[in-house]
Amino acid sequence: MKLVKGFQNARKLLAREVPDYGYYVSFSGKGRRRLKKLLELQAVDEIIRSVCARGDNALFDYTRKLDRVELDSLEVSKTEISEAYEAVDKKLVSALQLAADRIRGFHSVCKEKLSVNFLSEGLGRQVSPLNKVGIYVPGGTASYPSTVLMTAIPARVAGVKEVIMATPPNKGGAVHPLTLVAADIAGVDRVFRVGGAQAIAALAFGTESVPKVDKICGPGNIFVVLAKKLVFGAVDIESLAGPSEIVIVADETADPKLCAADLLAQAEHDVQTFTALITVSSRVARDVIAEIERQLKSLERRSVASESISRCVIAVVNSMDEAIELVNLCAPEHVSLMIKGAASYVDKIHSAGCIFVGDCPAALGDYVAGPSHVLPTGGSARFSSPLGVEGFLKITNIVALGSDISKRLSEAAIAIAEAEGLSGHAKAIRMRLL
Repeated sequence: MKLVKGFQNARKLLAREVPDYGYYVSFSGKGRRRLKKLLELQAVDEIIRSVCARGDNALFDYTRKLDRVELDSLEVSKTEISEAYEAVDKKLVSALQLAADRIRGFHSVCKEKLSVNFLSEGLGRQVSPLNKVGIYVPGGTASYPSTVLMTAIPARVAGVKEVIMATPPNKGGAVHPLTLVAADIAGVDRVFRVGGAQAIAALAFGTESVPKVDKICGPGNIFVVLAKKLVFGAVDIESLAGPSEIVIVADETADPKLCAADLLAQAEHDVQTFTALITVSSRVARDVIAEIERQLKSLERRSVASESISRCVIAVVNSMDEAIELVNLCAPEHVSLMIKGAASYVDKIHSAGCIFVGDCPAALGDYVAGPSHVLPTGGSARFSSPLGVEGFLKITNIVALGSDISKRLSEAAIAIAEAEGLSGHAKAIRMRLL
């Protein structure tokens, strides 16, 4: 952990003046590290080209080669999904249903707040949902049902007609029952047992079995992220997600035990997780460091958490204004305000994926709070937003100007067109004045 004092010292560690692109771009590495990135990019490009050329056959081959699984079929049957409920504890099913209800409720309210179709004085816009959306869910030996809920449900609420899911199979060729139950609860239409860059390629371009989608959402390893980056343009993507992040802002009233617990909760995600504590209290800083060391000993994912928390930035600053400025410079995925009068500071934070006010733990937002946990990372909260219903809607502008208005505007349009050397534009307008 790095303990620093003063705004300028903290700024050097927290302000992302050079963009941090997480898994997929490295500005610091040279030699072997940069070569590794290049080789990974070339490997992903080859996979995408192969899937485009060979379709399902490429998916079967890559699953055999990379996952070491021999598949009989790519799509998970409805029977398999129904039978999955028998393998999942009923209490866990209830928890998923509760989470789904809250996620659905939050995004339903968001949709109601969006502007609707309108046409006023010959100008307007049409808001319509995407037709097909693909969600990628990491799998294999692990299961991430929360990812299913947090991506599929906002799409469904937005009105997406078909939601397709791709997830890697386990060694037996099956998809984890918990993932299938979550998919059923979330309203996923079709599930395919395919992972990695090949799954992204299949969703982006389509195969004999996997339909081509309009947008791909969901996290994954470096090969998935690189694949999403390469297929962008053929389809939309929600983000190029990097490692998880949390910045806690604490004053003298903060509980060091809770601060440490929340930092470690995010640290256990990945060895590259970004964690930081910004506080106006030297005592709190010292106590949080001690609590991290104490709590780390009993953490099941200690090996992962210890590596990421070793890079945790603990910054002591002079005022809450300095703390908030550092948050905005950092633009993190999660911000937790463990300060007196926390609600009064929310409006001052303009660059963050999600703000947790008071004692509400960020981990609650990962599962059941309601908003999607798919959030901007790597400092991209400066210019991007969390995944929501907006991400599954598209807008079409409408121009239906009457002849009188068109004629009044024509001379100005002709002047601009001729200034740009586009005489065809000017002619198309002038012809209507005759």
